[in-house]
Amino acid sequence: MHTESNCYFLPPKAVAALAKGLISKLKPVLTLEEVATSFTVLDFFDQSLRHSGRFLLETGATFELLMSDGRVLSQSAKRLGQFVTDFQKGPVKQALADLSPLRSLSAIGSGTLRHGTLALLDDDQKTHCRAYVHILTGTKGDGVALITLQGLRGYDRSLTELRKHIKLCRGAVVSDVRLYQGIFFEQNAPDAKPDGMVKPDETAFDAATDIILASIPVVRANEGGIMADQGIEFLHQYRVALRKIRSVLSLFKGVYERDQTADLKARFSDLMAPTGRLRDLDVYLLQRQKYYELLPKTLHGGLGTMFRIFDQERTVESANLTRHLASKTYVNEMSNLARLFAKRKKLQHGPSADLKAHDFACDLIWERYQKICKIAGGISPETDDAEVHTLRIHFKKLRYLMEFFGPFFPKSDFKALLKPMKHLQDNLGLYNDYSVQQVSLQNFLRGGSNRPDGVDLEVAQSVGALTAALHCRQLDERVKVVENFAQFNSLVTQKTFRGLFHERKDKK
Repeated sequence: MHTESNCYFLPPKAVAALAKGLISKLKPVLTLEEVATSFTVLDFFDQSLRHSGRFLLETGATFELLMSDGRVLSQSAKRLGQFVTDFQKGPVKQALADLSPLRSLSAIGSGTLRHGTLALLDDDQKTHCRAYVHILTGTKGDGVALITLQGLRGYDRSLTELRKHIKLCRGAVVSDVRLYQGIFFEQNAPDAKPDGMVKPDETAFDAATDIILASIPVVRANEGGIMADQGIEFLHQYRVALRKIRSVLSLFKGVYERDQTADLKARFSDLMAPTGRLRDLDVYLLQRQKYYELLPKTLHGGLGTMFRIFDQERTVESANLTRHLASKTYVNEMSNLARLFAKRKKLQHGPSADLKAHDFACDLIWERYQKICKIAGGISPETDDAEVHTLRIHFKKLRYLMEFFGPFFPKSDFKALLKPMKHLQDNLGLYNDYSVQQVSLQNFLRGGSNRPDGVDLEVAQSVGALTAALHCRQLDERVKVVENFAQFNSLVTQKTFRGLFHERKDKK
């Protein structure tokens, strides 16, 4: 059954026309705020809010979220930080609950907003239906008027007539793309997963080089956000891009000459090294609220001291990394590496360089999958943490390989493998995080985290209790690892892996 939309947009200049004439003997009355309110557009580094058709505006003390269907949700803009998890409870926070808690919001544009109402009144001044009007004008863009209709019981016909009137005044059903373009300027976000990196008819050498060449600009695109400290996602994506490059050098064995491969691994590892401690601190500070929730209020004082120390250390680490990224040594190294992979003449071919990329991919993925099955089959509640960590690393490498070579294989089968794989990876990631956090907290107490002298008994008690709570969660995750792998590696999964990557090696 087709349902008429109650949300429309039209040019701001056309708003005045809404109040002209009679609409089925009813008088349209338009009321607009005299003074426009300034707003700031908030989004994530990759503009994932924009791409989902939602637009988050901060107008003084209020958040206003424009949904893809034209609805406008509002709540207080009071918050503890730049993450959605820092928001107060309310309809906007609830509507954004599907977003990653790792991503920090930052301002990407601004403009002005005017609210108003349009009501259809009869001769007795009784309202038959109304519409809420939001006129938004961006710093770059002609602006747009968003009209949201509200019918009243017993007056369905009036609502229908108002809908027709809006259409006659150049109103169109809300489209998130056109709505965004009407309000906001275009801004290119760094693409964490550039498309078209690998082509089916390439050699293994060209495939590896194309992946690395496409990943270097992603590294560079995130440098500015890191130095401006616009959110932890910039550093996260920076590290992911470097990690993918290092994975290519490690996984694509024999594509480049052995000594050159070792040299490139060392160079990219040196680029990653200065980012480690800042990333650790970002993760801890992101978990701040969860840590507090794990402990009774009587132990919150020690956590507060610990986080103040982490905040101070983060300020130092951020400044150090900013100086590193701005240094001539770093800039020259990134330029030299980009030039090396762009020109390719100085890249030395290894024994596997001329293999077909498709066949090479099948061999790599099948080999990694078999390693995972062997390790996972031996995981039990008594298995050492190092073994579970090894399983996590193999899964991550398998995921990278499948993302690199995804265009080679049927989308439906590929998607059926990636979905449960991601679920298990998340499980393994939590298990590893709990393990690493326990070790790091103990190092903090021993002064291994640049901790100032004089941390008192209150901090030691809080950190000890937190470590115990994290250990309990880690044990729960271990059980889930065993259960989720059994679900992941079903007979159907085994058959799909074998069919795609073992039996189809020479069948494109």
